[in-house]
Amino acid sequence: MFDPMNSIAQWLTDLLSGWGLSSGLVIFILTLLGVVVVATFVLVLDIFLVWVERKVVARFQDRLGPNRLGPFGLIQPLADVIKLLIKEDITPSGADRVVYNLAPIMALATVLLLWAVIPFAPTMLGADISVGVLYIVAIGAIGTLGLIMAGWASNNKYALLGALRTVAMTVSYEVPMVVSLLLPVILARSMSLQEIVNRQSIWYIVAAPIAALIFLISAIAELGRAPFDLAEAESEIVAGFHIEYSGMKFGLFYAGELLHAVTMGALFATFFLGGWKGPFVEQVPILGVVYLLAKAMFLYWVIMWVKYSLPRVRIDHMLDFNWKLLTPLALVMVMATALLDKLLIGLAIPAGSLAYTFWMLVMNIFIGWATLSLLRTHARVERMRVGEPKPVARPELSGVKPTGITKV
Repeated sequence: MFDPMNSIAQWLTDLLSGWGLSSGLVIFILTLLGVVVVATFVLVLDIFLVWVERKVVARFQDRLGPNRLGPFGLIQPLADVIKLLIKEDITPSGADRVVYNLAPIMALATVLLLWAVIPFAPTMLGADISVGVLYIVAIGAIGTLGLIMAGWASNNKYALLGALRTVAMTVSYEVPMVVSLLLPVILARSMSLQEIVNRQSIWYIVAAPIAALIFLISAIAELGRAPFDLAEAESEIVAGFHIEYSGMKFGLFYAGELLHAVTMGALFATFFLGGWKGPFVEQVPILGVVYLLAKAMFLYWVIMWVKYSLPRVRIDHMLDFNWKLLTPLALVMVMATALLDKLLIGLAIPAGSLAYTFWMLVMNIFIGWATLSLLRTHARVERMRVGEPKPVARPELSGVKPTGITKV
């Protein structure tokens, strides 16, 4: 088996042990090096995402995008970083300096922390904790705190309004996201992300397509990207919670948004697309990284497609869509999946088998059809209610003698 990463780790272990270091200190040094390698890889990927984002949106809008600096404009992100670094760093008067400066760091750091539990390959994983799903939910909630801190500490009413809209939107969409994550947990019978990937002999998007769709929609809202970009409202002159930020502080918010998008793509791939699984990955584990990133970048492209194709949704429509459709649908899916799982196991149909996946898919199709039927019925009733002509008051029919009308 060709496994260069673990070969390097074993070589470093032997080297450090040969220097007389204790086993605990060796493990600490290797863990620290692993954190540095993963963080560096993710941050370099983030710089590349700036170029990808600008190129993709240019194609959507029939433009060329960056094409001056380097081949295909590949050096343009480095020029952007240099521009942000040399810009003047402004702090508004009256701002809470500690919270104001801590907010962009927290916005990016919380995204980096999510990569600690994402399995890259069969033998490449930062931390295989038994409650990995709960860890993802907790860190995702902390990310919202950075946006609230930025709006509150800026001493700006518009920034505070953007932060409050973050509370109304992001926190609301966390509910269906958390509920939809319970379906992979039920199917895999584990909260460990590595175990969820290992159990996907058939991708969970086949057994739970509605949960995958709910997770994707909730993830876009969690990112604050169009059509759910009310927290930032990036097409407006007033840019929401980060209006008072300049230079590299603004760059950290922007980098956090791009990195968060591809991180959500990696999580979607882990929960519903088999994660690092692919051909020959057992013989060459390093291929798992390629498969995971390919799936994550595909989901990142889907998120960009949605962002640059749909207009912003009004906030009351956005919250109605969450509380009246996504959340009830996610709860129904959890209950139906748990009941059907018990029934199939009772019938001696093993979890993860082809028959098990088939009946789960049939259940999803039925619930999807029932949901669309209810939505069509509701829409028809609403159109009839709005389209009915209002009754005209006629005094002669009510027994009241009409008064004279004076024409001018």
